[in-house]
Amino acid sequence: MGLLDGWWRGGAAAQFDSGNAATNSIQLTRRHPQVSLSKQGAVTGNLRVNLSWRMRTSDIEGRSRQSGRLLRHPFKLFQPEVVQAHTQGVVNVDLDLGCLYELADGSKGVVQPLGGFFGSLNEAPYVRLSGDDRFGAPSGETLFVNLDHRDDIKRLLFFVYIYDQTPAFDRTHAKVTLYPGNGPRVEIELDERAPQARSCAVFSLENVKGELVVRREVKFVYGFQAELDRLYGWGLQWGRGYKTKT
Repeated sequence: MGLLDGWWRGGAAAQFDSGNAATNSIQLTRRHPQVSLSKQGAVTGNLRVNLSWRMRTSDIEGRSRQSGRLLRHPFKLFQPEVVQAHTQGVVNVDLDLGCLYELADGSKGVVQPLGGFFGSLNEAPYVRLSGDDRFGAPSGETLFVNLDHRDDIKRLLFFVYIYDQTPAFDRTHAKVTLYPGNGPRVEIELDERAPQARSCAVFSLENVKGELVVRREVKFVYGFQAELDRLYGWGLQWGRGYKTKT
């Protein structure tokens, strides 16, 4: 199994001015990087944050050439999809969703699959990971944030990393979608090319004088959570961690 420098050891706004009316969604981009959940009236209940990904079209077309082999070996249809990395190797894509948190009382930590830090929804940190999707299933991975405790939250940083240490962001089409309790969903595409990157800070959620502001980050780094920590000044202590075998 892969090994990451990404296991945390420790204890527990301008309004967006455009969107997509046809899909009832808001796309955060470089030009329009933030949206206020408070101004949408979406500051109660659970905020659902979903990560989904799929192979890029060019990779899928490449696999279509294997159709004859799949007909001879139909059970291969049920095997997890793989993507061609930037080298000649073939890897399973395993994107993970995580969240660094800082609460109003000064406590800090991480919610992520690695190390089994799945969090809690009704007590600190008020962030909960629903599970760990290792094969890019349509449902993806989902984090929930209990916005009924918004006054207890100072800032959150949602990030995505590649567990198996094989850079493949350039071979996958990944998207993070926020589903507030009210108003349109918010979509952030990981659409910038960073073939050697292993982690990406996707967006932040900050309590700015009582207003909840979502800001697009989409900053790729070549390390793991410790590098994101340094970039955003979280100040946690990090060590190496494993996932359990499936």
